[in-house]
Amino acid sequence: MIRNVLELGHPKLREIAQEVAQDEFGSTEILQLIEDLIDTMRARHGAGIAATQIGIAKRVFVIEVNDNPRYPYKPKIPLTVLVNPQLRILGDETVSVIEGCLSVPDLRGRVERFAQVELTAMTPEGQPLTLRARGLSAGTLQHELDHLDGLLFTDRLESSEHLYSKANYELFFAADFQRQAEAINKAYPEPIEITKHVWPSRPNNVS
Repeated sequence: MIRNVLELGHPKLREIAQEVAQDEFGSTEILQLIEDLIDTMRARHGAGIAATQIGIAKRVFVIEVNDNPRYPYKPKIPLTVLVNPQLRILGDETVSVIEGCLSVPDLRGRVERFAQVELTAMTPEGQPLTLRARGLSAGTLQHELDHLDGLLFTDRLESSEHLYSKANYELFFAADFQRQAEAINKAYPEPIEITKHVWPSRPNNVS
């Protein structure tokens, strides 16, 4: 089911999500939450979405990048579900990127993200999962994990001058960032490594 996405200013976006309890793994409630997140992400053409963005304070997010019209420069990421994710930073290297967000629909902003990260998490059924990401894909994971800690990309702006309206971004910055993103992708030719696909692959039937 496609859910409403909370937008900047809604207090629930600032809640710190709670871990999914052991007895919740595999439950109807958690599986339905994940289905709703997938449907909502795809309907809005998001690269990912966290449970807090639909008002559910659970440490769950989903990611998927597959020829996304909002982010044509992002490397592909298979549909993946992460429950109770924990971040480990792999080195000090960072990348400066321009991000958008379903919860901040009319703005874009430049932020700095760690270039290589590892997430350990659980599958919806409670099995361990490890995911390593580099470059733009690493930024996607950090963005979604921020949501679970009550943070938005606007909290991480390099400066107030690096917040753009969507229209101005498209007019003045999109072409330059496309070239920058291509350079990042070239520097990290293997952007994602997942030990297990955690959700049954299913076609994207949402336009």
